[in-house]
Amino acid sequence: MASTVLSLASVSPPSSLSFHDSHKGKINLGSLERSNLFLKTESAGRVSMVASVKASRFDGVTMAPPDPILGVSEAFKASTNEMKLNLGVGAYRTEELQPYVLNVVKKAENLMLQRGENKEYLPIEGLAAFNKATAELLFGADNPVIKEQKVATVQGLSGTGSLRLAAAFIERYFPGAKALISSPTWGNHKNIFNDAGVPWSEYRYYDPKTVGLDFEGMIADIKAAPEGSFILLHGCAHNPTGIDPTLDQWEKIADVIQEKNHIPFFDVAYQGFASGSLDADAASVRLFAARGMELLVAQSYSKNLGLYAERIGAINVVLTSSDTAARVKSQLKRLARPMYSNPPIHGAKIVANIVGDPTLFNEWKAEMEMMAGRIKNVRQKLYDSLCAKDKSGKDWSFILKQIGMFSFTGLNKTQTENMTNKWHVFMTKDGRISLAGLNLAKCEYLSDAIIDSYHNVS
Repeated sequence: MASTVLSLASVSPPSSLSFHDSHKGKINLGSLERSNLFLKTESAGRVSMVASVKASRFDGVTMAPPDPILGVSEAFKASTNEMKLNLGVGAYRTEELQPYVLNVVKKAENLMLQRGENKEYLPIEGLAAFNKATAELLFGADNPVIKEQKVATVQGLSGTGSLRLAAAFIERYFPGAKALISSPTWGNHKNIFNDAGVPWSEYRYYDPKTVGLDFEGMIADIKAAPEGSFILLHGCAHNPTGIDPTLDQWEKIADVIQEKNHIPFFDVAYQGFASGSLDADAASVRLFAARGMELLVAQSYSKNLGLYAERIGAINVVLTSSDTAARVKSQLKRLARPMYSNPPIHGAKIVANIVGDPTLFNEWKAEMEMMAGRIKNVRQKLYDSLCAKDKSGKDWSFILKQIGMFSFTGLNKTQTENMTNKWHVFMTKDGRISLAGLNLAKCEYLSDAIIDSYHNVS
């Protein structure tokens, strides 16, 4: 038992003591002795207090490092500089840099209140109306995989939870199979596969020389992967780079995956939010499904409907038959039951009500176009400002070639630290910035920060 000797003058009353115990700063020794917090000792006429601290069985638990993305927001909030910018977390902001709740979401919630809907538990697989709507939104209502019931869909806890459920499925039914993830990728992908016990390695994706896609490296690494690997692909608006393959490149990627008998695993977090079109942003997934390939697709409605805190998403598995789909769905439910039992209802009803109502659905598409359009305008203004201010002749066109919420600046860790320490621009250390956290008014300021950091910091 560890002990610490304290002089009486240095002892402060514990918060559990009553007013009477600590009145006028005097400690009631009897109270302390009875509570076993302190032991009274005497040495050479001097009274000391010995605090007894019992060792914890949890002393071996170390402090976890701060989350590299969410920690950016915490640092931003602590800053008092009026020019500060939070370009870390991928959450949409208005031109006034305020959070935005879609009008169509408010209307859907009002409808739910008017109907007086209850809060009963959902089935393990989630809300049936949501599952139908989300699968049709992803593949298209007339897609043969939908009509022939070849898709196993289970509502998940947004994109993260859906990915985690799928990873648990892979670990159980494809033991030893490897997942391949892009380099770089969303930071949580590695955590998800690690915690599920699925081994992973990386395939080349980003080319720092061109600030573009390393397509040849990507193809070579997918070819070299062990046969039957799960290839994690970003359906649209690759996070963190914003660099997407062209449709022709997607065809070649599908060719290699089929040749090696790999299983594609799509993460679709930005359908409709990247380009403003639900169909255009689902083109890669539909291309693979049209080939008759079996595949997994995780979905999220955090970005395209702004339902960040509702944790609403789904995992879809496309199979070769309806019978196989039914069996896979049963096992996904079996995995979900001890993990979280059943998913939340509120966000699922919002999505189902919006997609199921033609008027609300059209309003949603219009709001998505507005959000995507604002980010495109900011992207263009940032590019224009960089070109106007930077006289070095550097080619900044990669900013316009990227798509979606993020832009990969090509800045290194030291340069990003300069962005934060000198310019009060809070961002992740990999050089990614969230254009959703930028407005037109601050594009020139950000351009100054980027130019200074790029040219003056090694």
